Amino acid sequence: MAISSVAGISRLPAPEQPALYKQLIPPEALAMFDLAEDLKDSQGRDLFHIQGGPESSDVELKLYHQHGFEDPIIYGHLTDTLNGQIHVLLYIMNDPNSPRFDVDRLPDGTPTTFGTAHRNLEAEAAAMAAGLLPGQVRGGLHLLGEARVAFEVFVRSLGHDRYFVEPLYYHNAIIFERYGLRYQRGRRLMERIHEGFQPGGELHEKLDGSTFRPQVAGESLRLRSWAIHDGVLGEPYSNVTMYKVIGEQADTNTAPGVNW
Repeated sequence: MAISSVAGISRLPAPEQPALYKQLIPPEALAMFDLAEDLKDSQGRDLFHIQGGPESSDVELKLYHQHGFEDPIIYGHLTDTLNGQIHVLLYIMNDPNSPRFDVDRLPDGTPTTFGTAHRNLEAEAAAMAAGLLPGQVRGGLHLLGEARVAFEVFVRSLGHDRYFVEPLYYHNAIIFERYGLRYQRGRRLMERIHEGFQPGGELHEKLDGSTFRPQVAGESLRLRSWAIHDGVLGEPYSNVTMYKVIGEQADTNTAPGVNW
């Protein structure tokens, strides 16, 4: 029987699953860290971890560049939609050679859930000053275009012509726009955000010059995202879903003329 979903992969014997999920890893990432094809280190230890139950429609993937390192170079959280399509809940690439900012945990170790449950304000301020985006603990690998290609290979292998993405932050949605994704829901919110950051707009008026709300935030996608993360919307950034039709490049642009 053809495998067409995360749940279908989860039903396979554990040794057969890595070959399918490995398609999600850009070859450039393997070359960058000189990783072996079997994703094991020189001592035979697995660097690619798959976390999901035998009947689960939800899976977490972690690829490390070396055994025991704190952060994976690639983290993915995938699930199935109700009709069996692939839905990407989170996809992160970390440069292990860049400085780490503890935005993902409080000083006592409590997880922040990417800043959505708690916030380590000191770490966030340092990350922002270093040029990072909300939610980043390290700089990225700059392989998002290559990752998109890998995703399309994986999705095609499961017999689908599209996949869905849940942008956790405002900047994620903007990045996905520029890689050809469309909105299933949330486009009006994105347009309202852009309007709000215009001079005289409701969001622009809330840019009080504080750490996460600099008065120039409306002119920068990165700084807009920090202001939104700081609550300038008055509500959480949520209910945005996007999708990519393989082979098609949408021309959506909800923030025309605004640079990073």
